[in-house]
Amino acid sequence: METNVLMESVKFMFLGMGVVFLFLTIMVYAIKLQAKLIGKYFPLPEKKAQEVNKPQNVSSNMAQKVAAITAVIHHEQQKGNE
Repeated sequence: METNVLMESVKFMFLGMGVVFLFLTIMVYAIKLQAKLIGKYFPLPEKKAQEVNKPQNVSSNMAQKVAAITAVIHHEQQKGNE
């Protein structure tokens, strides 16, 4: 009887894993189809598409990060003095 219960639990495990795998596979293909449809019927304007694909200037990005960190440190120091 123990073997029967064990085999039944293994069957349920594979059934559950199979259902999850099937659902995730269908979801991936549905998202890919949705991306193609959105790209086809709602394309980005040419100017914006170039800006999106254009990499950001690394030094400008680093300068922004340094400025943000400096502002946070300054704010925390001012808060500590009060």
